[in-house]
Amino acid sequence: MNSFDYDAALSACARGDQQALKSIYLQDSRHLLGVALRIVRQRHLAEDVVHDAFVNIWNKAASFDAKRGTGRGWIYSVVRHQALNMVRDRDRETYADEESIETLQYENGELVADQFELNSSLGQLHDCLSHLDSAKRNSILCAYVDGCSHSEIAQRLNAPLGSVKAWVKRGLAALRECMG
Repeated sequence: MNSFDYDAALSACARGDQQALKSIYLQDSRHLLGVALRIVRQRHLAEDVVHDAFVNIWNKAASFDAKRGTGRGWIYSVVRHQALNMVRDRDRETYADEESIETLQYENGELVADQFELNSSLGQLHDCLSHLDSAKRNSILCAYVDGCSHSEIAQRLNAPLGSVKAWVKRGLAALRECMG
């Protein structure tokens, strides 16, 4: 019988107790990785799912309602939904061939040094992108113009994967607000 109190751990997360999140991770990360792996079918993607799910668990722990289900069930549903969202998002991705990418990297016969310059004629989107710092802007453009995964963006920008994920997430939120 498992004596771990998921409900109490989620309540502690909602109060900002980082140790509670760590205890959930230590208790179930292996099993959660298995859930994600069954859905996304690739270990590196499953690891990304679990990472993002724990960010969501931390951010949304206050929304857990014990009257609607168990804490453990809620945690597993967060991972499951994160994995399903990743599968749906990846199904929407389109990939360009090397020749197309190379063509996009040149403007008026000159190599474009910054991804932002590549999109200088996008009107309101251009204005909104110009308000982002270069890390967020380049991460978003690599993802949505070049179709790069978070891992590929991290390699291109020589940045940690977690930072790239945060830049994309925060940058998209800022763009949504700006585009209003």
